[in-house]
Amino acid sequence: MSIESAMEDLPSSALNDHLHSKQPRSYQLAINDIWDGLKKWDVWLLLAYQDVRLRYRRSVLGPFWITLSMAITVYSMGYLYGHLFHTDLQAYFPFLVAGMLSWALISSQISDLTEALSAAESLIKQIKLPYTLYIHRVAMRNIIIFFHNIIVIIPILAIFHEIAKVNSYTLLLIPGLLLIYINSICYGLILSMVGARYRDIVQIVKSLIQVTFFLTPIMWNPNLLPEKDRDIILLNPFYSFVELIRAPLLGMQPKWSTFFIVALITLIGLILCIKMFSKYRARIVYWL
Repeated sequence: MSIESAMEDLPSSALNDHLHSKQPRSYQLAINDIWDGLKKWDVWLLLAYQDVRLRYRRSVLGPFWITLSMAITVYSMGYLYGHLFHTDLQAYFPFLVAGMLSWALISSQISDLTEALSAAESLIKQIKLPYTLYIHRVAMRNIIIFFHNIIVIIPILAIFHEIAKVNSYTLLLIPGLLLIYINSICYGLILSMVGARYRDIVQIVKSLIQVTFFLTPIMWNPNLLPEKDRDIILLNPFYSFVELIRAPLLGMQPKWSTFFIVALITLIGLILCIKMFSKYRARIVYWL
């Protein structure tokens, strides 16, 4: 009996179950991986903390070298570009420092997460752990580094207290970081799978990040644009994510358009993440 005739003898319901059995199973495995990764929060939190510690082991300042490096960068840039752009340092300095802190978090998430799975190749092949655990590890590591860097803005709040201040809007930093973390997991899982399959993607992403830095209002204020052209920057999704952190750091409320754009991007990321992870999860180990 041929395979075709055997398939024809099957009832239509059984045939449909046979054809579509793989898709629900791969979807369930993907959901289980995501859920197991969340339940193992103590593992990836410890790994993220260890990553930061080991990077600066046997140094006097330890992880606070990150803070010192960021402070030197943003303070020198603020003084230099403030004079180059002939702007009021009272307004420009807090804007730049808060923007650089936001951008450092976002850019490091993207670049590090693109190679999150390939960097954990040895662990993945030796220990059976959820793939999402390695994504959480990298995302949380950059969040820890962000909280080290946030110390840099304290002198700015003290010196330029008329522009930058701590108030009730500062608490919006918490939901802002939560949204960035959720997007880091969703898009980070997608990027890490693509980065594991095509290793050139890592270098491409890092190059694009450098270009995006100059296209995003971080060093330059969007108010410098003609009023009729200011809405163009909303087409840059990175601007909304930067504002999600920069505005609360300066004691201001992000615009509602910022929340809307970020929420829309988050929803798209969740859908794409589940679809791609369900489809390609079983192939990850063969790409490494």
